[in-house]
Amino acid sequence: MIGAIVRFVVSAIVLLLIGMILPGITVKGFTGALIAAAVIAILGYLVELVLGDKVSPRSRGLVGFITAAVVIYLAQFIVPSYLSVTLLGSLLTALVVGIVDAFIPTTIR
Repeated sequence: MIGAIVRFVVSAIVLLLIGMILPGITVKGFTGALIAAAVIAILGYLVELVLGDKVSPRSRGLVGFITAAVVIYLAQFIVPSYLSVTLLGSLLTALVVGIVDAFIPTTIR
């Protein structure tokens, strides 16, 4: 549970910062970042339910990256007043989120 909360807050902050730095993504304020992070988390959870452990460890990185980019791109259609992203913006955002996720622990081990 704590890992999910940490991941949610980190995702919101990262989305807000990415929106300020990278081209192709616009996040409207901290509230927008929180709402977008919640939508992305829910969509990501649904995708994980579908894919489950059927993804091989060798391709998990690429599949995870593509899945994150698609989830970020689709989230804009659910909360269009808070998030706007191009295809390139979703790819760049997925890359940065993946890098941040690799360095910030989101689970208690």
